[in-house]
Amino acid sequence: MLTATEEPHTIYAIGDVHGCLDLLRRLEDTLLEDAAGRPGSTWFVMLGDYVDRGPHSAGVLDHLLAPLPSGVQRICIAGNHEAAMLRFLEQPSRKSSWLGFGGIETLLSYGISETALTTASRTALRALIHSHIPAEHSDFLKRLPLLFATPHYVFVHAGLRPGTPVEQQQPDDLLWIRNEPAMGYAEFQKLVVHGHTPTPDVVFGDHRISVDTGAYLSGRLSAVRLSRENQPQSFSVQARIQGAR
Repeated sequence: MLTATEEPHTIYAIGDVHGCLDLLRRLEDTLLEDAAGRPGSTWFVMLGDYVDRGPHSAGVLDHLLAPLPSGVQRICIAGNHEAAMLRFLEQPSRKSSWLGFGGIETLLSYGISETALTTASRTALRALIHSHIPAEHSDFLKRLPLLFATPHYVFVHAGLRPGTPVEQQQPDDLLWIRNEPAMGYAEFQKLVVHGHTPTPDVVFGDHRISVDTGAYLSGRLSAVRLSRENQPQSFSVQARIQGAR
């Protein structure tokens, strides 16, 4: 659990990227343009699930590790897909469940072929993984907190378990819980901002905002702007249609 005792003037929380690097770059350009007209410093809070399913997971991790413009800080939290990828990196196996829900696309983005995955022995697979995936990426995954709490907000990938204090939440819930759209989080006395459950639009609920708009399927990546001076506002970018002018 990561905590901060102070908040910047503006926070942008970005939903599940899932390997959609072009969408992430375009969304961040939009957010940086918006932030340029606002006072004070800015945070980009990433809500997890950077890898899997989309085509450019390796590029997304490179991007997240790169510096942002002066005055902008990035905070990343873990999603269930990062947790699954990390387990695979620690114990590579062709039988890993991670390969079935997006892991193959991630490994392809590192230049590892499906043929190599299906034919390599356990020892050869481990060598293949470590020769293609930079240590900086695995170190990044290991450092990710499961929750980020500030004076007014709780940022988490999947959500919180009602009836359980924030500091006692279990990792499986923080990474995997599915909350009903109408469920409120008033008991936590902070605005809870999460991703994980795809919806067509950003959902503004009772003490909660859900920011996952299913980028890898819908072609739409979204964020929400948080400021103590204004109501939350959503931003989205849509994938360009091939051949469109």
